[in-house]
Amino acid sequence: MHAPITVNYTPDGDDWMVTVAVAGEAATHSAKAAGLIAARDQADQMVAQIEPNDDRRRVVHLLDGDAYAFTTSYLHARLGLAQPAQTSTDQVINGAEPSTHPWPDATVEGVENA
Repeated sequence: MHAPITVNYTPDGDDWMVTVAVAGEAATHSAKAAGLIAARDQADQMVAQIEPNDDRRRVVHLLDGDAYAFTTSYLHARLGLAQPAQTSTDQVINGAEPSTHPWPDATVEGVENA
């Protein structure tokens, strides 16, 4: 089994700095890309260079060291949504304020249960 690969994304003005590292190795690969989607594509290319014939490689994508923040930002970029306020994993795990929009239920007027 191969060591996991980490990809860390750091904002650099309007661009993104991407750093790819293999656990247990000192050498890293880095590149700069315009936009988070382009940065992710660049990261995939660098990972493929490290492990060219391994379809089962384990890669963790991090935004300034936080996987949750990367996933949230990347999905917003892919879907063309406004970027959310940065919410760290610690805020989510340790009870950030819940959404102000509760799920509709039978007590809401005009909503019928199917």
